[in-house]
Amino acid sequence: MADTPYDDRDGYIWFDGKLVDWRDAKIHILTHAMHYASSVFEGARCYQGVPFKMKEHNERLLNSAKLLNMPVTLTEKEINDAVNATIEANGFADKDCYIRPILWRGAEQMGVSTTSKIVHFAVAVWAWPSYFSMEKRLKGIRTEFSNWKRPSPETIPCAAKASGLYMICTMSKDKAEANGYDDSIMLDYRGYVAEATGANIFFLKDGALHTPKPDCILDGITRRTVIDLARARGVEVIERVIMPEELDDFEEAFLTGTAAEVTPLAEIGPHRYQVGKVTEMLVKAYDDLVHCRIDG
Repeated sequence: MADTPYDDRDGYIWFDGKLVDWRDAKIHILTHAMHYASSVFEGARCYQGVPFKMKEHNERLLNSAKLLNMPVTLTEKEINDAVNATIEANGFADKDCYIRPILWRGAEQMGVSTTSKIVHFAVAVWAWPSYFSMEKRLKGIRTEFSNWKRPSPETIPCAAKASGLYMICTMSKDKAEANGYDDSIMLDYRGYVAEATGANIFFLKDGALHTPKPDCILDGITRRTVIDLARARGVEVIERVIMPEELDDFEEAFLTGTAAEVTPLAEIGPHRYQVGKVTEMLVKAYDDLVHCRIDG
């Protein structure tokens, strides 16, 4: 299934108010989003049939649309109902799956301006394990530095999860994989440590976790979850500016994201890290949380 093209699969996709056959969920070549990146999306996970943090994902999806001036009339409940219907229709009512809701401008118009008030909505779900294999996660993944930097919030709507913002992420990850690495770490426009191509980053030093302020990067839902898990276990979390020259001072490092979950880092370019006790504790704590193995 992993090598099957995403347009040629069995199942159903929620498409503008109803479930359609997976292969029939099509858009026109002149779709505005395809030419001008007028789309926003979410990546969420369903564990044992239960979507994780879906309320937060729905809120962010609608806020992303607002930041891109997309006139969306959907409510959070309508999005949630569509997600649940798509999960059930595809046989994941008691299983794990990945959830991809998306809003986009269609082929009702062409040109940079957005005169049409029509915004389309779809939800797809499929079996997609953690972004990185368990073998790599146990050892820690290898990353290099990207040649691209996260832009200033004066140049992009950095709080939106918008498709256009991922162009340099794709370019960075492709280059990293071509060089034998698993992912790429990006600096921001000021030269501060920012994030990976699709995940936030944490470092451990003297028992405390340090993570970049989300002032020009997405404040990830998994990021916030892990901060809460760490603090609940007595681990101090410091959100601050992190300079590249500090990276040798840290003992452990890991990524967080819906796709990556909690993934330990072994390398960032020349810098090396151990998969230590705090990282292992948070990997387990997050896994227990999403699989409802702890109280509350």
